[in-house]
Amino acid sequence: MKRCFVFSIMLCILATICCASMQTSVPVFADTDITLNSKSACLVDYSSGQILFEKNATEHLPVASMVKMMTILLTLEQLDSGNLTLDTMITTSENASGMGGSQVFIDPYVEYRAEDMLKSVIMASANDASVALAEHISGSEKAFVGRMNERASELGMKDTNYSNCTGLPAPEQYSCAKDSAIVLKAVTGHEIYHKYSTIWMDELTHPSGRKTELVNTNRLVRYYEGCDGGKTGSTNEAGCCLSASAKRNNMRLISVIVGAPNSKTRFNECSSLFNYGFANFENRDIISSSNILKTLPVSKGKQENVDIYAKESFNAVLKKGTEANFETTFELPEKIKAPAKAEDVVGRVIISKDGSVVKEIELTIKDDLDKLSFKDCFDKIVKEW
Repeated sequence: MKRCFVFSIMLCILATICCASMQTSVPVFADTDITLNSKSACLVDYSSGQILFEKNATEHLPVASMVKMMTILLTLEQLDSGNLTLDTMITTSENASGMGGSQVFIDPYVEYRAEDMLKSVIMASANDASVALAEHISGSEKAFVGRMNERASELGMKDTNYSNCTGLPAPEQYSCAKDSAIVLKAVTGHEIYHKYSTIWMDELTHPSGRKTELVNTNRLVRYYEGCDGGKTGSTNEAGCCLSASAKRNNMRLISVIVGAPNSKTRFNECSSLFNYGFANFENRDIISSSNILKTLPVSKGKQENVDIYAKESFNAVLKKGTEANFETTFELPEKIKAPAKAEDVVGRVIISKDGSVVKEIELTIKDDLDKLSFKDCFDKIVKEW
């Protein structure tokens, strides 16, 4: 009987340990003592997309106003395409002006500049401005949401479904920490985004002359070194959420917190992930698109040799103090045949680590290669005579 009692106690202890281990975060690179109270989290290296730390990163959860990161992305892409300019006048609807939650109190049936609406979404997480942008871009919020889901699929966001453009509670709407990092990564690549994401305080002047104060909901842009963007979110259903981006030296990180018990916790835990990443990892250039990788002779061309470049760069995030240990294999002809145009693909470089292919990059030339004419051949013979 005594042995059974001891055995039962041991089983309880073991079960407690197992449950505790299931609730802790799962780091990708190495053990860490980071513990989080939030439901889900993810730390990602911006350059490589490598996950440095995760906790329930693909769990389907409401993310509140972090949904607006996709609204922002589609607006920025409209600016890129020329379908929208910062000076485009947007006529607001009663539907947009009647949005609840966080808002900048836009008036219905008047015109606002697209820049003011975009800034209001980025800084103040304005639901009314979000719907105004959606209705202008796609005709209706419903049509805009369809495009949001299409874009999410294109970005590889497998655990996201949008039902609105604001993040207000909706039964069929969910995302996850990993997907939130993906969309913030896409937004961060737009330089114009940082024009507004780094502003701490501003104001919106309405057509009537009335003014609304704008305060950045992401206080890390003011209090965390290197933070230059992100998106907060908060509802009873989602808890307190935050996705943020910070850059120090040549390394940019994206930190996402979903389902924190309060606002203070989301900022503290997001900062803790940043601290962990910057303290333990670094980015190293393995292949740079600006460096000459090879120089090859030219066959039947006016030039004797041509420099070979990678079409894109490849960076790797590594734990500080470790060796890169990447191998590069070049697939190139012995000579490059003229004529050829700048940016023509002439081969590829294969990057491997531990016997597995990590990346394949096309190799190009940056100059046109002209073919030798009969006169060029004759002049060359005379010169060498």
